[in-house]
Parts: sequence; C-alpha cells; structure tokens
Amino acid sequence: MPIMNQSPDPILSLSAAGFRSGQRWLVRSVDLSISAGEICTLIGPNGSGKSTTVKMACGVLKPHEGQVWRKPNLSIGYVPQKLAIGANMPLNAVRFMRVGTGSSKRAIDEALELVGLSNHRSRPVHAMSGGEFQRLLIARAIARNPDLLVLDEPVQGVDFSGEIEIYTLINQIRDEKNCGILMVSHDLHIVMASTDTVVCLNGHVCCTGSPSHIINDPAYVQLFGERAAGTLALYTHHHDHTHNDDGSVEACSHDH
Repeated sequence: MPIMNQSPDPILSLSAAGFRSGQRWLVRSVDLSISAGEICTLIGPNGSGKSTTVKMACGVLKPHEGQVWRKPNLSIGYVPQKLAIGANMPLNAVRFMRVGTGSSKRAIDEALELVGLSNHRSRPVHAMSGGEFQRLLIARAIARNPDLLVLDEPVQGVDFSGEIEIYTLINQIRDEKNCGILMVSHDLHIVMASTDTVVCLNGHVCCTGSPSHIINDPAYVQLFGERAAGTLALYTHHHDHTHNDDGSVEACSHDH
C-alpha cells in the first residue's frame, strides 16, 4: 500500500520505519517526508540513529518495521561524511568526478562551476583544502542531476568560514536544481537558518518541525546540553517522554 505524504511533490517518505541489530533497535518509529526543493535536516546525539535512518532512506538498509516509499526511479546523490584520498592516488578533480559516475563532460563542467571549482579542474585531489574537497564531493554528487541529495555531515573538517560557504552552496543547489536534500548535521545554530524541516532523533523521532526564532526549550537543552541555551533554536517542540537506559520510552506525567 503506498504511503500517503502530506508534502507537495513528495519524493521520499518513511512511515513508522525502524531498524534493529540483533535484538536491539537502532532506531524506530521514524516518520519523515521530503519534497522536491525541500531541505530536511536530521539532528541528534551520537548513536541516535541518524546514519541508520539515512541508510533506510537510501535503500542501503531495509527496515524491520514500517515502510519506506521512494518516487519511482528516484535518483540519489550521496556525499559521505569522510572520504580519504591518499597522495599516491593520481587523481585530479575531473578524473575524480568521472570515476564510477558515468557523468558527461558537460555535466561535470556545470557541476564544477556551480560549486566554484572551475579553475581547479587539474588540481590533485589530495592537495585540496578541506572546504575545496567537500565542494568537490558535492559536485560529484550533483553531476548526475539527482532527485535527492544526501549529505552526511557536509562540513566535516571545514573551518568556520568554509562552513558558511558550503551551507550557502547547499541552498543554491536546492534553488537551482530543485532537488530534495536530506542532511545530517551537528551545526545547529548555523544550518537551521535555511532548513525547511528538522527531525530530531534519539532512537526514535523525538520531535519534528520547522526552524523557529531563539527559544530556550528545556527539552532541547536536555538533549544537546546547557551550551545550547540561548543559541538559535531549531523549532518549538515539547517532549512528553523520557529515554530509559534500556532504550525504552516512558511517558511523563509532568513537563520537563
């Protein structure tokens, strides 16, 4: 039975999706929907199920419960969190773009121009800065004109100014390509300014919604620590449950 999506032009939906390793659930009860031209960001502490959710969305993992729906013939461009290229690998930017992608010269040229690397076509990949290499990874992913761009911690190893540039680029790609974007991020007070939907995970979906103005939500502070108080908050939400050590969820009789 097809999953009904609330968003216009849906390209991907997860409905009550869950995945376990042995008898332990890594994540469960995940509901999310991504439309064309929409940025959806997954946040949560380490071990909260973000990577598992992404893998279910991409079809790498098949959920043990719930459903995953993808638009027929959905094409996905994936940018990994980390990818090491050794100095002994004789790859320049263009060769790196071509390997295993089947992208045309025109598509490669357009992607490099979009990410601002047109003048780095012949530069060895291992000689690139962290920000340049991340932009190259993004260019490689968009050269195939994907319906969905998946970004796993896209500013890993990038300095602060580079982070701003990459998030600006992500919005530009969304606007120009009209692709859906599923992003995993820890840069809460930067990325949220341009995210359409936030999904907060901690073994399951704790809360979901749109970014909002500065707030001091006790549940947000509880999840991300006191340092989060007073920063740009994600969205207004209220938790009515707590997480037990065994991974179970218990309803609360009072506000947190």
